[in-house]
Amino acid sequence: MITLNINGKDTQVDADPSTPILWALRDNLNMTGTKFGCGAALCGACTVHLGGQPIRSCVTPISAAVGQKISTIEAMESDKVGKAVQDAWVKIDVPQCGYCQSGQIMSATALLKTNKAPTDADIDNAMSGNICRCGTYQRIRAAIHDAAKAIA
Repeated sequence: MITLNINGKDTQVDADPSTPILWALRDNLNMTGTKFGCGAALCGACTVHLGGQPIRSCVTPISAAVGQKISTIEAMESDKVGKAVQDAWVKIDVPQCGYCQSGQIMSATALLKTNKAPTDADIDNAMSGNICRCGTYQRIRAAIHDAAKAIA
């Protein structure tokens, strides 16, 4: 058993230490908000926060998370910045198919926690590696600007 702090709660996970965080969340803990996309850290669908930083959970083993805090999309509505991002996502009507959106929201939230007034270039840099197959990038950028105004 490995103890992980997930969304502020210590949680026991019965898995091999090399198991990717994504699979511990989805398969062991039935937390399905974090999505599997590519399995190679290329698409961003599996993004969670580890120690406050966005990481790709499909390639990060649970052993790397011991003693750190993992935050998932399930916790964003109770996070001031995460809630502002989610509200902006709805207001701007960002999702099309929606599959990548939890990873997009996690990356956007991490950006706004460190940069309260990002430029378009800041947004493009922070969101690089989060792929949206539907191409909603303009709405994603608009929602991030909207969320930044809301938390200012």
